Amino acid sequence: MDAASAFEALAETLGDGGLGALLGLPGGIILGLAARRARFCTLGALESAFYAEDYTGIRMWAVALGCAILGAFGLAAAGLFDPAASFHMQLQWNPLASIIGGLVFGYGMALAGNCGYGALARLGGGDLRAFVVVAVLGVSAAMTAGGPVAELRALAFPRVPVDPDAPLQGLAHALSALTGAGPLVFAALIAAAMLAWAFASAEFRAETGKWAWSGGAGAAIALGWALTSAQADANFEATAVVSHSYADPIGETILWLMTSSGGGGLGFGAGSVAGVWLGALIGSWEAGHFRWEACDDPQELQRQIIGAVLMGIGGVTALGCSVGQGLTAFSLLHWSAPVTLAAIAVGAALGLRQLIRGFHAV
Repeated sequence: MDAASAFEALAETLGDGGLGALLGLPGGIILGLAARRARFCTLGALESAFYAEDYTGIRMWAVALGCAILGAFGLAAAGLFDPAASFHMQLQWNPLASIIGGLVFGYGMALAGNCGYGALARLGGGDLRAFVVVAVLGVSAAMTAGGPVAELRALAFPRVPVDPDAPLQGLAHALSALTGAGPLVFAALIAAAMLAWAFASAEFRAETGKWAWSGGAGAAIALGWALTSAQADANFEATAVVSHSYADPIGETILWLMTSSGGGGLGFGAGSVAGVWLGALIGSWEAGHFRWEACDDPQELQRQIIGAVLMGIGGVTALGCSVGQGLTAFSLLHWSAPVTLAAIAVGAALGLRQLIRGFHAV
């Protein structure tokens, strides 16, 4: 039985949504393990760089990005993934949505103490405060994507489909169009530069677990592209070609858990969400770090709820969170990714500054 036949058989048994969830699970587990075993964390990396001048976390992100870029463009060169079919390439880039959404998400991430991905990983370790963040973020994202906030979001930041004949949006594809060289050439150069910077530190090179799990996180992004592409190729119905993100998919997962009607909300994103939680649970349990924790500070809980609301709004507005834009869209070298990631960093810096100096600080 070839791959297409296997996918068709699984789709008949599980349904398209169930198959999508199954495909999202392994990459999610890898990301969950990376968070628990190597402390692969967006906010932690930014906080260490801002206040301790420790760039280990940033170097971990550079490794993850280098591997994700090489994986995505390598798959494309091998004919196993068409970037044009991806969610990000099918909508015209809205720079204002990237900037505003990224700033709101980053500020909310600082208030909440984690992004959606990080909160799922903490929940896998028994942190019940993270349960509140995940639940509120999911509801906020669902409200922004298709609920009462959706009309305002669509009015302020309209999503316009791209012209099918337009060139692909992104640095590597733009350079390819200018020079005639394949996009893989430029992607490989950019990825090599990121990896070279990361491994220029002898101290970081000695942290084998950190850079190995960071590479695994990048590989998980490429795996998502490969698996959803294979499902789309084997399916007669339209199947989204996506990879991992943790804003809108958390909301979709909550909706499916509440209704489970017709498979609505069940898909790759739900499997990825479950995978991160499961991988984090395995990682924390094996390391003996699993323990139940709850919030005993009402002000802390208030900040986390407000932060989670902002992350849901910002993540949907920007078409992705710190993972959805910072890794997944970045793996395509899409224009939106560095802009959104920079905006998230600025928003997080503002939020962290206020938490440290007090909200009266200007």
